[in-house]
Amino acid sequence: MQVKDRVALVTGSGGGIGEGIAKKLAGCGAKVVVNDIDGAKVDRVVAEINATGGVAMGIVVDITNLAEVESMFKKTVEQFGQIDILVNNAGIARDKSIRKLTEEDWDVVLNVNLKGAFFCAKVASGYMREQGYGRIINISSRAWLGGMGQANYSASKGGIVSLTRTIALELGKKGVTVNCIAPGLIDTPLFHILTPEIQERLKSKQPGKDIGTVDDIANGVLFFAGEGAGYITGQTIFVCGGRSLFAG
Repeated sequence: MQVKDRVALVTGSGGGIGEGIAKKLAGCGAKVVVNDIDGAKVDRVVAEINATGGVAMGIVVDITNLAEVESMFKKTVEQFGQIDILVNNAGIARDKSIRKLTEEDWDVVLNVNLKGAFFCAKVASGYMREQGYGRIINISSRAWLGGMGQANYSASKGGIVSLTRTIALELGKKGVTVNCIAPGLIDTPLFHILTPEIQERLKSKQPGKDIGTVDDIANGVLFFAGEGAGYITGQTIFVCGGRSLFAG
């Protein structure tokens, strides 16, 4: 398999899309580092991966703290000898209209979604440059094109696309590819927190199937992480059932 024996670190993998990505990579033979800020969630995902024959370890850090991020990658390399794949998945949302959005709402979303990804890519790229190989896969969102009540979230996810393109330019000669996945409406616990009315409204805007699965995103990550994607860098793939084809 194209990621067999590679070492992958997935941020925000204590649940939802991140958990699905971590399990997909582990199931395909990668050694996986499960990261989240919630230790109980990390322990559960690690235990489930190891119970099914995979290899995983957990590291609980706050990715908005550079020193903690540096420690996480140091522990990863001490344990597994290298770091080949970074998936910047961790993210949060605090949706409000621009009129009601507070400075705190703005700062916390930009810190986790964008600064956290920057810190992880910054540190990971140092190891990857030295070994002459690496795959960085950033999880953006269809919302980077704009979304009602999502000024902070959309800005952070647009930043992820720009970050992807810039780092790809900087690392292209070093054997490191940097790509991005922009999910649309995905069946996760966060989706089911929404009221049934909002769920139906969102589904009605889908030109393709009404809702995607975590596995849809994990398959995209697996593609970018594999050997076969070595000539692809700086790109964003929408995994959104066609929702990115129109605004509104």
